[in-house]
Amino acid sequence: MENKKSGNVWSVFKQAMAGDSDINYTEGSIGRVTILLAIPMILEMAMESVFAIVDIFFVSGLGTEAVATVGLTEAMITLLYAVAIGLSMGTTALIARRIGEEDPEAAAEAASQSVILGLIVSMVVGIVGIIYAAEILQIMGADESLVETGTTYTRLMFGASFTIVFLFLANAIFRGAGDASLAMRALTLANCINIVLDPCLIYGYGPFPELGLTGAAVATNIGRAIGVVYGLFYLCGGGGRIRLHLRDMTLRLKIMMHLVRISAGGVAQSLVATASWVFLIQLVSSFGSDAVAGYTIAVRVVMFSILPAWGLSNAAATLVGQNLGAKLPDRAGQTVWYVVKYNCIYMGTASLLILFFTEPIILFFVDDPVVLEYGVQCLRIFAFSYVLWGAGMVLIQSFNGAGDTMTPTWMNVFCYWVVQIPLAYGLALGLGFGPSGVFWSVFVAEVLIGIVGFLVFRTGRWKLKQV
Repeated sequence: MENKKSGNVWSVFKQAMAGDSDINYTEGSIGRVTILLAIPMILEMAMESVFAIVDIFFVSGLGTEAVATVGLTEAMITLLYAVAIGLSMGTTALIARRIGEEDPEAAAEAASQSVILGLIVSMVVGIVGIIYAAEILQIMGADESLVETGTTYTRLMFGASFTIVFLFLANAIFRGAGDASLAMRALTLANCINIVLDPCLIYGYGPFPELGLTGAAVATNIGRAIGVVYGLFYLCGGGGRIRLHLRDMTLRLKIMMHLVRISAGGVAQSLVATASWVFLIQLVSSFGSDAVAGYTIAVRVVMFSILPAWGLSNAAATLVGQNLGAKLPDRAGQTVWYVVKYNCIYMGTASLLILFFTEPIILFFVDDPVVLEYGVQCLRIFAFSYVLWGAGMVLIQSFNGAGDTMTPTWMNVFCYWVVQIPLAYGLALGLGFGPSGVFWSVFVAEVLIGIVGFLVFRTGRWKLKQV
């Protein structure tokens, strides 16, 4: 019996990894289809987090200023991530609904408009970033020395913004269609390239030039660009549920505006959340580069640990969209609570591991005692919020999968801007808590998101959203 059970688990895992375009996610066991969709999405998110961990691991050998440069640049570039994620939300919701309605041609039309919109966004951001790289670092509170050493890195990261946007959008198309394994493979390929090139270009190993911090930007952008090419190859060449043709790559104003309306809430939602992180790191930077470095490392570790939970949450978004498209709202709701339960179990486990091994985790990246102290303090405080943080992630993504992107936007406005930001300034500066005041404000906001998300989702209004 035990062998049979393990065989079934292995069979499900292999099917999830291989990707099966014949699977109907609106039929059969909710647990089985959730697992089939969630496994590649969890691995995809884990691959996304590897970018951040690999970069900060190799860059940390260049010193505190290099780590701080990466932290400040990433804090500002998260605004681009916010736009890309927002567009991805609209794209996934629209495509999942059309797939649920069994209309792959309409899904392909939505995908093509997403690609066109992504091209426009990445061009604008890239041009602004190339021209104003130094000013971006200054806005983030960098001193003269840091601006001088980090401008090239920042310019390259913003200049190649199309790799971020298109990687997000291609994977959003795959996820909405149910082809999560293709999204996972694209990020796996991108990460393998980055892992190999990062140390070679930063430290000049073998025939490669020693580029220092600039090498990290070059390696990351090359890896992401190859991942984009892989994704576009499958979108245009077939092999998945959606295939784009040249004739699809024309502006269809009605579909474009529909996508923009859905995505607008997603973009606003992400901007509200990520802009709050920009304000937080500006506040942390007022306490010096050591505080920024410790905070940056801790946040990277947090992102690494919670992105698998984001994978489960993304599975919930796709399943909600497809089930609503198939006129199965009750099944959509059952799926969400199923995912919430397992996400809380995962996040609780991750929290315990972090609390037990906080110091060794931070020591893996840095041995400076001051940076270590800040990093340990930040990571421990964040870990206490993990269970409700995990529940909130699933509930927010479920709203998004239903096409109701505005409800999470207002939740974010309340939890991050009405509560988190004033609390951070009050604790850090008003009460003299320093950086720990910022860390505790994040704890409060994430716990609140989970509670508010639970209360609002139970009303069921998301089931009535038309997409």
